[in-house]
Amino acid sequence: VNAEAIGGAASLVAMHAPEDRFDAVVETVNGFTEVAHNYEREHPHLNVWFVVSVADHPDPDKDGSDRVEEVLADIEAATGQETYNLPKLREFHVGATFLVDGPVPDGDVDLSDLGHDASPTDRSTLTPAERDLVVEIQGGLPITETPYADVAAAIDADVAWVIETIRRFELEGKVRRVGVIPNHYALGYTENGMTVWDVPEDALDEVGPAVADLSFVTHCYERPRHAGVWEYNFFAMTHGRTEAESERRIAEVRDLMAEYWDVGESDWDTLFSTRILKKTGIRIADRAESNTA
Repeated sequence: VNAEAIGGAASLVAMHAPEDRFDAVVETVNGFTEVAHNYEREHPHLNVWFVVSVADHPDPDKDGSDRVEEVLADIEAATGQETYNLPKLREFHVGATFLVDGPVPDGDVDLSDLGHDASPTDRSTLTPAERDLVVEIQGGLPITETPYADVAAAIDADVAWVIETIRRFELEGKVRRVGVIPNHYALGYTENGMTVWDVPEDALDEVGPAVADLSFVTHCYERPRHAGVWEYNFFAMTHGRTEAESERRIAEVRDLMAEYWDVGESDWDTLFSTRILKKTGIRIADRAESNTA
């Protein structure tokens, strides 16, 4: 489920947790229900990176981004530490694909052409029935012989409607894809490297799509800088099964970058995750509820 298309807002946030108060600061941050993923990353200052996910703002004159700022103000007051909001300005690619050895040479089986036909709508809100469907499938389809029938039974809906609506959601962008989502750590992809780049503004339009086309780049965004603290505006997430494999992939990203601008050593960095501090997922239910009409 594409949480962004369901309603509300989410943002990546960085902060510094002092060594002598690290555990206490993290515990306080993780205590906020709006905080989903939280990682400790290798950086000399910004060592805590988390995602804030919120429903639409209850004030009709404000939006989800206002609510994110309110949550960050509360976190700063509770921890005594400054936060650095890094909302997504532009998405070049999202698609965590992890190839494994198997009988399919290109690592993909696409049967989407056999799916049901559906016509997308231009509605930005959900109906109560659609909200119930989103909440039911947010954690994935049940691993059974009749997943769609089981979803339909759980929300007291018609099976054909469930199948057609999920297909329509896919066309509308509310569902990114229907497929098998593996635990990439269990598959051996244990090296999680967030590469960040200070890309010249006039090169972003070309650099973004080019890096997004690299098969091993799972996420690729433009995000804002924070002068004097964070000078990078381009994020590309890579995964590898070994440290050496990750380093090769990061070098490939750098080589590609160098085709578009003169990359200096101070123009980029790699922040490897050293610990998962919290991983509860995006709170789809709250966001769907606030966007139901």
